[in-house]
This record gives sequence, C-alpha cells and structure tokens, in this order.
Amino acid sequence: MKKSVKIQDVAKVAGVSTATISRALSNPSVVSKATREAVLEAVKVTGYRVNRAARNLRTRKSNTILVLLPDIGNPFFSQILQGIQTVLSPRGFSMLIAETGQISAAGEHLIDYFDDGRADGMIVFDGGLDRDVARDLVEAPQRNQVVFACEWLNNADFPSVRSANRRGAVEAVKHLIELGHKKIAHIKGPEGNVLTDARFESYVKALEENDIPVREEWIFAGDFDLNSGRDVARKIMKMNEKPTAIFCASDQIACALISEFSKNNVKVPDEMAVIGFDDIELAEHFVPALTTMRQDRLGLGRQAAEILLSRMMNDKAISDSDVIVMDVDLVVRESTAPPKN
Repeated sequence: MKKSVKIQDVAKVAGVSTATISRALSNPSVVSKATREAVLEAVKVTGYRVNRAARNLRTRKSNTILVLLPDIGNPFFSQILQGIQTVLSPRGFSMLIAETGQISAAGEHLIDYFDDGRADGMIVFDGGLDRDVARDLVEAPQRNQVVFACEWLNNADFPSVRSANRRGAVEAVKHLIELGHKKIAHIKGPEGNVLTDARFESYVKALEENDIPVREEWIFAGDFDLNSGRDVARKIMKMNEKPTAIFCASDQIACALISEFSKNNVKVPDEMAVIGFDDIELAEHFVPALTTMRQDRLGLGRQAAEILLSRMMNDKAISDSDVIVMDVDLVVRESTAPPKN
C-alpha cells in the first residue's frame, strides 16, 4: 500500500517550514515568487494532494476547536473543559481534545489540524511545546486562531488566560508562616514548566520577605502528578531534620503526599502541615480536607473560549500580547495547622 504524502514531506523537499507550505498553498500572495515556485515543485515531486480545507481556510470551516492538554488524565482540567464547552456549544462548535505527547508520538504537527481541516481554532494548555512546534505556530497564517490558557510560551506572543500563580503561591506560603511555621518545604512541578517557575520563585520570595532561610534540602523536584507526592513523602520521612510544613505545586502532589504520610503514621496537620494549589474536586473530600489555592477553572475555560472565538472573528481589540490574569483564593481546610513545637 502506497504511503500517503504529508505536508512535512513537501516541506523537506522544498527546504522550508510546514507553516510556509501552508501559507503558499492557502494564501500564495503572501510568499515570494521563488518560495511559491519551490513549493509547487515540491508538491509535484512528492505527489502531495492539496487538501481543500488547507486551500480554502478562509471559507471552509470544521466548526471544531482543538483543545491541547499536556495530560488528559489530570483531573485539574475537568472543570476547564466544562467551561470551554459552555461557550462553544451554543455557538455551534464542537471540541476535539488531544494530548501533546500523543500528537508528537504520531509524528503530527499542530498546524496539521488546520491544514487538514480538522480544527478552526486551538486552545493550548501546554507551555512546554518544543521549539519547532512553537515556531510553526508563530509562523502559521492561522496564528490568530490560537489562544493559550493556564500555561504560556515565554518567547512568543499569543493571547493567554492564566491564574495569578505568583500571588497565589506567595499567599499559600504566607498562610503557613502566619500559622507559625518557619521550616517550610516545597515540592515543585515539572522542570522547565512556566507554572513550576512562577510558583517556586514566589515560594522563595515569600520566605525571604519574612526572613526565613531557603533550605535547598527542602526543595524537591517533582511533577504535577501523584507519584511526586508519594516519592517526596518517602524522602522527607528519612530526613534527620524535617520541615513542619510543605507547599505543594499542585493538589495531586499534596493528596499523594498526605496519603503516604498517613500510611506511615505521620499525622497531617499535627506533624506536618500541607497546602496545595488548584482546588480540584478531590481536595474538599480528602482526609484531611486539603487547604489549597483555588483557581477559577470554569472561568478559565470560558474566558479562553470567548477570546478564541473573538480572535477567529478578527476582533482587533484583542492583541497577540494580551494577558488576562484571573484571581485565586485561599481555601483553608483541615490539612494546615500551627506547628506543635
């Protein structure tokens, strides 16, 4: 069976990016004559069949929005997806959900979703896109059909909706300090993640502003998942000098941390106060109920969808560099209390 030719094959032969191929085929007037001729020759050589949706992007619509998540299994995204749906459904749009890793594993590129007519717009929740993927989005003629939410790209301008991560992290640590804690640890999110950096830097800031030393041995690398909490709990229990409180970069980390402590008879909050970040559904029902920073996840989803649809209608009031920062709230429950000594 003959292997189908992809736009990446054409790009390789022509010596240009896939975004340039898309631009040359859908809107040839915006590229140079030499580039246009190189692309047409590459199409001829490879036998690439130009997709009608790629050729008529301005007129043909799929009425589908791609929502790109770093981890589909993360319960943090549940309410966000509900928020997006409440905006899209009444306006006749459906939602296509994909995971960054799955797209990469399949050898696809994000702009393939535009080129193949599978999506009219994108809401991207992953700020850790590799350089080539990010470049394709920046160069794509459909860049005004892309919005970032929760996370963002540091070196590229796209409209984004995010929570007040820095203020929230400072408030979380200050809550522990106000309870009387001075031995405060932090479990970080994944390395290189924009949320990880924002929350960690704010943890350090809060300690320094209160003349509390930053202890390197109490700063733990992690991820936003359950395994991180379990693994760090085991490390802490082996320490000679332990912290009395822990600020976790996510609720999943915090819940797994508490669970592992409980299995080993370390009482929360009596022996160890724990605070998370997100306020996922499980946080309220966990034992003990988790103190955390609540993000307005429904609002994040709704706002991201509203901005995307406005951008797709060429609303000039929303620029590439627009950032909407949504407030976060401290929710005090049972997992934090003053230190016993």
